[in-house]
Amino acid sequence: MTATFSLMRISARNQLAGRVAKVDHGAVMSTVVIRLDGGQEVVAAITRDSAEALGLAVGDSVLAVIKSTEVMVAKED
Repeated sequence: MTATFSLMRISARNQLAGRVAKVDHGAVMSTVVIRLDGGQEVVAAITRDSAEALGLAVGDSVLAVIKSTEVMVAKED
């Protein structure tokens, strides 16, 4: 599966292509589950207004764009 967004240029380097697996709308926030090609899932919490403006629906091809100044890694001994 390849998501193509030819009109969009963005500085974030961490872009993961996937498909919307689930959308749960709350009063203010929505939870969006994106299933990646390898079967992993990324869960995003975005405003309900944004989810509705994007018209997100199960099966939609999307990009999970991850922009962070910090990534934490933990390991049990």
